[in-house]
Amino acid sequence: MTSTFDTTLANLGIKRTGTTTPTVSTASSQTLGQADFLKLMTAQLQNQDPFNPVDNTQMVAQMAQFSSLSGITEMASTLKTIAAKLTGTSTSDAMAYVGKTVLTEGGTAFARTTGGIAGAVELDDDATDVTVTIQDASGATLRTMNLGQAAKGTTEFDWDGATDSGQAAGNGPFKVIATATNGGKAVTTRPLVWAPVTSVTDIASGSPKLNVAGLGAIDISAVRQVG
Repeated sequence: MTSTFDTTLANLGIKRTGTTTPTVSTASSQTLGQADFLKLMTAQLQNQDPFNPVDNTQMVAQMAQFSSLSGITEMASTLKTIAAKLTGTSTSDAMAYVGKTVLTEGGTAFARTTGGIAGAVELDDDATDVTVTIQDASGATLRTMNLGQAAKGTTEFDWDGATDSGQAAGNGPFKVIATATNGGKAVTTRPLVWAPVTSVTDIASGSPKLNVAGLGAIDISAVRQVG
């Protein structure tokens, strides 16, 4: 015959198996949360033996556990919010980049007002020979620059805007291709170019994007330097 205690637990959504500790009978969770803890404590109070009530010391200890659980849960939620604020970038933060020139990974660049372009080559390893090739929009080579030997990291270059034959190359857009070898073995490279930030795109489900001339939308984390 089902006891009053079992009936009360069933009404509270708690199932007891044999003589083991009551467990929460929810398919979606196998752990006890604040609500489950409160249900267990309430059931214990409602079904205590009137001739042997719950000891005050035990009750205080259980209340302390409940309070600790609640505090830890709230603290974890607060810490997550703080972490999101610290690691995220707001639209107002992103707007500060508008009008500035940034150095970022990309293979397209426009000429400066003084002509030519500046940039860098990012190397994943030391290189004995680094080459930067500047092409026009159709893929024709305008200038080939041999930067020589370079260590792992970033090696800068500056093109004055003149072709290999000495003629002015115009305003672009230009394609930037970087290659590197170390004793004949290819080294992974990434061309970096300076480009102006024209606007910001606000992303509802993530950090805002910077719209960069010639490169499109990029993450703020992709910015290597700000001019």
